[in-house]
Amino acid sequence: MSQLELVLWAGLAIGVVFGASGQITGFCLHRGLKEYWSGRDGYKLHAFALALAIAVAGTHIIASSGLVDIGQSVYMMPSFSWLLLPLGGLLFGYGMSLANGCGARALVLLAQGNLRSLVVLLCLGIGAYMTLTGIFAPLRIYAAALTTLSPASIAVPEGLPRSLAVWTMVAALMLFALRPRASGRRMRDLAGGAVTGILIVAAWLVTGWLGADDFDPTPVASLSFVAPIGDTIQYSMIATGMSLRFGITVVLGVLAGSFLAAIARSRFRVEGFESSHQMPRYIMGGMLMGIGGSLALGCSIGQGLSGLSTLAYSSMISAFAIVIGSRITWKPGLTAS
Repeated sequence: MSQLELVLWAGLAIGVVFGASGQITGFCLHRGLKEYWSGRDGYKLHAFALALAIAVAGTHIIASSGLVDIGQSVYMMPSFSWLLLPLGGLLFGYGMSLANGCGARALVLLAQGNLRSLVVLLCLGIGAYMTLTGIFAPLRIYAAALTTLSPASIAVPEGLPRSLAVWTMVAALMLFALRPRASGRRMRDLAGGAVTGILIVAAWLVTGWLGADDFDPTPVASLSFVAPIGDTIQYSMIATGMSLRFGITVVLGVLAGSFLAAIARSRFRVEGFESSHQMPRYIMGGMLMGIGGSLALGCSIGQGLSGLSTLAYSSMISAFAIVIGSRITWKPGLTAS
């Protein structure tokens, strides 16, 4: 088996575990934020904090040991747009609330029979490609050229400052994640967070270590679900003219893992739109996530976990903007499924 084939199979396996875990535990940043903002008890946000703690610690260990060069990832680019990153994050967060979940969550829900998520994913993928290579691409490139910064430091500096930042951040996140709440399915939610954090690190290892090749290296990346969803839609249409990529196999794995978990737990049930006002909201949510995620260089998983695990300043900007965008949109009645 070639090195590329190993990377693709490993991506599929990571996706299967992510999908099964997401279906069983309901891991989702949006659900955690809804619980927190509405004052309800629960551990969804705690689970996300635990995932981030594990991702940050694990990424720091494999990077400092020389196994993976995270400096080659998109999050560590030497320049970024001061306009497009926060704007994209705001749009993604806004769309995430409209669609009642991010792209990763939509994949999990689709595989258990939720057809609303199919609409979200199609719109997300189309919106992403419109922005990356389609009709919005010239405007994106023009805006980026006018607003690009090249800061002296793009992430927390290496050495002692980085180690202190990493372990301080991990300790704070762990304290929050393990703080008891009045109610909620603590062990199930925290298990979902732990699995997700481990998968972030595993994806870095697959692309940055297993996929390292002097002649045909795999792009160093971890989990993200904006461009890969668009890639998967495109691959389904022109497979004979397009090569499989790590992100595509992850997306396919998420669908397979969630479907198998839903069948095993007797949770597969076909659902559609329940009212006439839902469809335009979900369409708009999917489009905004695709456009916003492309501008922000990631989603709530891509920037919120993978990006933040590198301690890149651009990821901090995007992740913060995603939360703010979600908060602007959020209303108790608006996000009901």
